Amino acid sequence: MTQRVVLPRILETGPGTLQRLPDILSTLACRNPLIVTDQVMMSLGYADRLTDILKTAGMTWGLFADTEPEPTESSLLPAVEQLRQGSFDAVVALGGGSAIDSAKAISVLGLHGGRMADYKVPRDVSEPALPVVAIPTTAGTGSEATRFTIITDGDSDEKMLCMGLAFMPYAAIVDYELTLSVPARVTADTGIDALTHGIEAYVSRKAGPFSDQQALAAIALIAPNLRRVYHNPEDREAREAMMMGSTLAGIAFSNASVALVHGMSRPIGAHFHVPHGLSNAMLLPAITRFSLPGAPDRYARCARAMGIAGAEDSDDAANDKLLAELRALNRELEVPSMAAFGIDEARFMELRELMAEQAQASGSPGNNPRVPSQAEMVELYEQVWNQE
Repeated sequence: MTQRVVLPRILETGPGTLQRLPDILSTLACRNPLIVTDQVMMSLGYADRLTDILKTAGMTWGLFADTEPEPTESSLLPAVEQLRQGSFDAVVALGGGSAIDSAKAISVLGLHGGRMADYKVPRDVSEPALPVVAIPTTAGTGSEATRFTIITDGDSDEKMLCMGLAFMPYAAIVDYELTLSVPARVTADTGIDALTHGIEAYVSRKAGPFSDQQALAAIALIAPNLRRVYHNPEDREAREAMMMGSTLAGIAFSNASVALVHGMSRPIGAHFHVPHGLSNAMLLPAITRFSLPGAPDRYARCARAMGIAGAEDSDDAANDKLLAELRALNRELEVPSMAAFGIDEARFMELRELMAEQAQASGSPGNNPRVPSQAEMVELYEQVWNQE
C-alpha cells in the first residue's frame, strides 16, 4: 500500500528547547510572530518566558491571550483581525491542543479569509498559510504534529474537522518541562486522548507501515507512564515519556487518521462541553469492544505494546486484557460517567441521533476497522450512557 507522510519541518524535543524559538523563527525567515495562547499560560508565567526569549533575541511580537478551551469560530475573530492589521510573519502557539488548534485556524483565516465552514472536511486545505510554530504544554492532543484542527460552529454546536497541509505546523517545540505544572485531571484526560490516538491510528483502515511504527511506539511510552504522572505530577521521567508518546501518537494519527472513538466524541464535546480527552475516555472501552471483531490481531498488538499482554497470550486473551485495562484505567484516573459529569439524560437521548449524524459526517467512523451504521452509533451512545 502507499501512504502519504506529512510532518513538521522542524521538531525540537527535550528539556529547555523552548529557548530554541528564536533560532527556529530565523530558520523560517520570520522575526515578528503573533503569539496565540490563553489566560492559564499567562497566569503561569509561560507567556512571559516566551516574550523574554524573543526580546533577548531582538525580535518583536504581538500577543493574543484569549483562546478558549473548546475554540469557536467567533472566539478566533479578534485574533484574525489582529493578524490582518499587524505585520506578523508567523504564528506561535503556546498551550494545549485548543491553543494550537486556534493558532492553525487563525493562520489560515488571517491569510485566506472566509469562514471555518469553508475549510471543513471533505475539503483538503492545501493552500500555504502563515508558518505556525507549535509549543504544546500538555501531553495529549499531538496537535503540534498533525494536519488537523477542530473548531466549533457556535450556531450549530458542530465540531468542524478541518484538514490539510495548511494546518500542519512548520515547526514544533516539544519541551516536557512545560507539562510539570499540569493538574491531575488535565493530565489524565489528555493522556487518555494520546493513548486513544495511538490505538486508533494503529487499527485505522488508513494505517500503513510508517504510522504503525509511530503508533506502537506511542502506545508503549504512554501506557506504562500515564498512571505515574497522574499520581506523581513531578515524575520527570514519566512526563518526558508521555510528552514524546503524545507527539508520536500525533504523527501516527495525522498520517493514518483517527476512527470511531473520535468521531463519536466530538459531538459530545460540542453539545455538552465535555473536554475532548475526557469524552474519549468515556467512549473508549465500549467503542473498543464494538470494534474488536474488525481487527482482533491489531488490537491484540496494542495490548502487547501496552505491556498488559505477552507473546504467549492468544489474540482473544490479549483483547480481553485490553478491555479490562481500559476499564481499570478509567476507574483509577477517576473518569466520571456522563451522568456524574452533569450531562442531562433526557437531553443526551434527544440528541443522540443528531450526534450520530454529525459523527458520520466527520468521516472518522469510516476509518474504523468495524464501520458502524448511523443506527449502530445511536445504539452505542445509549450503551455508553448505561455502562457502569
